[in-house]
Amino acid sequence: MATRTSRLCSTLLLTLMLACSVAHANSQAGWREQLPQANLVGSGDFSWFGFSVYNAKLWSPVQQVDFSQPFALELTYRRTISRETLVDTSLDEIRRINGQPLDREQQAEWTQQMSQAFVDVKDGTRITGVFLPGEGCRFYVDGKLQHVIDDQEFARAFFSIWLDPQTRSPKLRAALLGLNP
Repeated sequence: MATRTSRLCSTLLLTLMLACSVAHANSQAGWREQLPQANLVGSGDFSWFGFSVYNAKLWSPVQQVDFSQPFALELTYRRTISRETLVDTSLDEIRRINGQPLDREQQAEWTQQMSQAFVDVKDGTRITGVFLPGEGCRFYVDGKLQHVIDDQEFARAFFSIWLDPQTRSPKLRAALLGLNP
């Protein structure tokens, strides 16, 4: 009886260890599950008044990135910035690029969505946004899924902050898109 109980305990322990290892492997895969064929298209640094804010990398399964194909934008922060500042700055840039204000309902919805997607960041925090055409986008913080936004209009407006010709940093856009010689 003791041997049978011992074997049962061993089998249960082995099963639990296997389940934990699969769960750990899945949580480590992160955004790459969405884009397994993604390659680095380009990267660059964003600075504001001489202070390094973040390093950006654009990943895609295709070299010519546009809004018809999925891609991932990875930002590795170099400064401490509050979630609220990230949300407010993103909204300001979306409005600036759009050239007109957002209606109150849309702004409230997008603010709420970004508040769930973002976190307070510090040096080394990595937020990766994955653009999925026809769906919306997903945000990962340090490799773990943080929030899914099923809003195509938001996804395009948000990623336009970096990819639209009207971006605040044309040099970073060119570097991300691999347009620099």
